[in-house]
Amino acid sequence: MSGKRRLTDEEHALWQGVTRSVAELRRRRSKALPPEADDAPPGDAPKPARQAKSRTSATPAPPATPPPPVAVLDRRLKQRIARGTHAIDARIDLHGMTQVEAHAALARFLRNSQAKGARIVLVITGKGGAPRGDLGEERGVLKRQVPMWLKGSEFRSAVIGFETAGIAHGGEGALYVRLRKARRE
Repeated sequence: MSGKRRLTDEEHALWQGVTRSVAELRRRRSKALPPEADDAPPGDAPKPARQAKSRTSATPAPPATPPPPVAVLDRRLKQRIARGTHAIDARIDLHGMTQVEAHAALARFLRNSQAKGARIVLVITGKGGAPRGDLGEERGVLKRQVPMWLKGSEFRSAVIGFETAGIAHGGEGALYVRLRKARRE
């Protein structure tokens, strides 16, 4: 006996249904092979309009490599900053600002600090606190929002990483932010 078994009629019908429902993947043209060597099915004609458009597009190409995602600061760097052996190049206090005001101020601050060559900045958000009065107003909004902003794509070109500040610099109500070097254009 060969070890292979024949499919039953039911299995064969099921397999035929599966193979009919599967679509072939589009293959990329190899740069080494001429277009005639492409293994595209005979009924599919190439789409010259799409190819021509992508080659002559006036839109600028995206940057070759996007900045890496934001990371936490190195433990030793954070310790040196907290102890005062590594300087904080600039600081901003966002206390009392609305989200819109704070976002705009933070964007300006990070841009200007990066342009001046700052490497470590302190962003003070405040800790928030218990809700005031009967309205149950949400407190500590900036404490939650600023880290999300710093992780977002808008600030990725400026921010390498950030970490909660040491007690001497505001603790849970502040962030050490490490900036990328400004690009020379």
